[in-house]
Amino acid sequence: MRLCFLDYLMVVGNRGALVRHFAREPHLAVALLFLLVSVNSFAQAAPSADVDRNLGITTLPLWSSAASAGGGPHSESSTLTVFVPHPGTENGTAVIIAPGGAYRGLASNLEGRQVADWFAVRGVTAFVLKYRLGPNNPYPIPLRDAQRAVRLVRSLGKTYKLSPDRIGFMGFSAGGHLAAMEATTSDEGRSDSSDPIERLSDRPDFLVLGYAWLNAMQPNQQGLITYCSVLKMPPSECGDWEQKYTPVLHVTSKTPTTFLYSTSDDELVPVQASVDFYSALRKAGVEAEMHLFRHGAHGSGLGKGDAALDMWPALLELWMRGQGWLTLDPAVVGSGKHR
Repeated sequence: MRLCFLDYLMVVGNRGALVRHFAREPHLAVALLFLLVSVNSFAQAAPSADVDRNLGITTLPLWSSAASAGGGPHSESSTLTVFVPHPGTENGTAVIIAPGGAYRGLASNLEGRQVADWFAVRGVTAFVLKYRLGPNNPYPIPLRDAQRAVRLVRSLGKTYKLSPDRIGFMGFSAGGHLAAMEATTSDEGRSDSSDPIERLSDRPDFLVLGYAWLNAMQPNQQGLITYCSVLKMPPSECGDWEQKYTPVLHVTSKTPTTFLYSTSDDELVPVQASVDFYSALRKAGVEAEMHLFRHGAHGSGLGKGDAALDMWPALLELWMRGQGWLTLDPAVVGSGKHR
C-alpha cells in the first residue's frame, strides 16, 4: 500500500500540487486516509499463524537454539515447511522434498509446494526443505541440513501421525544430488549426543530423484556446469569433493529403494549420471525403478503440462503403491492415532 501511495504522489506531482489537488477533491483525501489506516491496521493484526493453520501449512526451524552449534553458521535460515493431508487421510508416510536451484537458489514453488500438495492429496505428509546454499554455505553445510531434516521428521511421529520407518527423501536437480548424498551417507545417529534429535537415524526409507544433478562434483570436458563453477569457487577449495560428494561412489546395499525420473535430452544435467546411479543400485542389490523420457527440458517439475512428462507422477504413484507407502500403516490405525 505504501508503494501505491508513493506512486500516487508521483502522478499528482509535488507537495503543493498535491495539496491543491486534495483541496479540489476533499473526499479523495478522506478516502485515501481511511484506506491507509485500514490497511496498516490489518497488516498489524493479520493472524498469519491462523492462516497457515487453516491452509494446513506450518514452517518449522530445522535447528533449535540448543542444536545451533551443530548446525553451524546461518543455521537459523534452514527450515521445514509442513504440508499435511486432510485430517483422517494420513497414511503414516512422510516425504522430505529438496527443491533444486544449482545450489544458488531454491525452486520452492515448482519443485516444492506443488509437489508437496501432490503428496498431501495422497495421504502423505510432505516437508519442503529450505537448506543453506551459495558460496557462504559450501559443502558439507547443505548435507548437514538434509541429515538434520530426516532426523527431525523422524522425531515428529506423534505430532504428525508418522511411522518412523516410512520416511522418504525426494529431490530435484541440485536437490536430487543433495537427496542422493543424504541417502548414501546416512548413519544411525549419535547415541551420546545431548540433542535427542541427533540420536535418531537419518537414513530415509525410500528415495525419489527427479532429473538429479548427480555429477555435480565431477569435473568434465563437455562444458557442463559443476558445483564449483556455479559457486565460483577455486579448485583448491573443492579439489577432493568429487570423491566425498558424488553419490554413485557411496552406494551400498543399505542405500534405500529408489525411484528415478529423467529425460534423455536434458540440456543441463546429463542423463548418464542417473543411469550410472541406477546401475550402482542394481549392482548393490538395491531395488530401483527408473523412467527415461525421450524429450523434456530440465526443470519440468511435475510435468508442466507436457503431454508425456505429465505421466511421470502417475508412474511414481504406482511405484509408491507397490512399495506400500500409500496404504494405511497398521501401526498408525491400530494405535488409534488415525481418525
